[in-house]
Amino acid sequence: MSIHDTLLEAHVKPNWDGHINEAGMAIIKSFEGWSSSVYHCGARWTIGYGSTYDSNRNRITADHPDIDEVEGELLLGQEVRHSEGAIRRLIGYPLNENQFSSLVSFCYNVGSGNLQKSSLRMKLNRGDLEGASAEFPKWRRSAGKILSGLVRRRQAERNLFLLQ
Repeated sequence: MSIHDTLLEAHVKPNWDGHINEAGMAIIKSFEGWSSSVYHCGARWTIGYGSTYDSNRNRITADHPDIDEVEGELLLGQEVRHSEGAIRRLIGYPLNENQFSSLVSFCYNVGSGNLQKSSLRMKLNRGDLEGASAEFPKWRRSAGKILSGLVRRRQAERNLFLLQ
C-alpha cells in the first residue's frame, strides 16, 4: 500500500462510496433552486437545478423546452458527476467525504476552470486546509457584485468542508 493510499484510507469513512454526500447535494439543490423553464442566472442559461447542459451535453439555450423533475434530476446527476470528476482530477490532497462534497458543490457553481486556477485549489493541494477553507468566502461575486445568496452558499460549503 502506498503512502497516498494510507493517507486516503485514513480520511475516508468505510461506508463512503466516493461520491457527493446528501449534505453536499442539499447545498446544491437549496442554492440552485428548481425551475422547469430556462432562466438566465446572470452568467449563462440554465434549467432545472442550475444545469447548463442538456442530456446530450449541449449548452442550454434560451429556447430550450421545459423539463419535468425527472429530467431535472438526470441533468443534476450528469453535472454533479462532471464536478466529481473535476475534483478527482484537480485535487491531489486526500479528502474526506465532507471536504469532497463541499468542493463538488463549489465546482458545480463556479465551474471546473475556475476551480483549477483558484487559490483554494493551490492551498488545498499543498495541504493547507485552513488556508483553503478561508478561500470559500472570496467567491461571492457575480458580474462584479456581491450576492447575498453566494455569501450564504460559500458559508454552507465552508462549514461542510470543515466538518469532520
